[in-house]
Amino acid sequence: MTTLADLPASRTDADGSAVVRLLSYNIRSMRDDVGALVRIIRACAPDVVCVQEAPRFFRWRKHAARLARLSELVYVTGGATANGTMILSSLRATIERTQDVLLPQTPGLHRRGFATAVLRFGDTARLSVISCHLSLSEDERYAQAGMLLDRLAATDPLCAVAAGDLNEPPGGRSFTRLTAGLQDGWAVKPWGAEHTSEPVRPHQRIDAVLAKPPLEVLGCGVPIGLPGITWPDLRAATDHLPVLAALRIPAGSP
Repeated sequence: MTTLADLPASRTDADGSAVVRLLSYNIRSMRDDVGALVRIIRACAPDVVCVQEAPRFFRWRKHAARLARLSELVYVTGGATANGTMILSSLRATIERTQDVLLPQTPGLHRRGFATAVLRFGDTARLSVISCHLSLSEDERYAQAGMLLDRLAATDPLCAVAAGDLNEPPGGRSFTRLTAGLQDGWAVKPWGAEHTSEPVRPHQRIDAVLAKPPLEVLGCGVPIGLPGITWPDLRAATDHLPVLAALRIPAGSP
């Protein structure tokens, strides 16, 4: 297992490859301590943030813009238009295209969506990003996992990553379906801590970063102990712990 000091910093190499930091975070609609939330995001120094439970009701764009501004990031896509999934990025990323996808709704259940974007780092390193939040219903969640795989397959030949709240731990049907063809960041290169729920008593991993080869996982986990991150902030910010991953986009990514 890598240590906290081992997680690579963002960089673009001479061969055109790029290392990016991606943070996945369920922020519970910013209903908790926004100051604590912002301190955590900034301490992680992410290039990309995949948000779940982003603001999606009254004046949601204002709240999303506020979070981006305070975190020294920019809004990319999502929010109410993706039913709560959202993507933010640093100025290092060039936004090439975005799409918000609403998934089929099961009567009586909350409708879900994917926020998607293609981001470029440097001249040629391109990454397709999907922020996801799967259903609480096992059957609907399994179907949504299939839809997520279809979306990732459609990104070929780009490197791609999906990150979010899967509402299921490893070994579950949907988690297993996803990791049959995708790299589970924590399993491939564990770093930091494992469990993401809940901050008061972390005991299960239901949030994940899933990378499609040839995207390389350099480290992935909950950034407990990272400079600038404290337990009081983690407990005050929201009801999930964040997942931070360092990913290497190989040279020559189309």
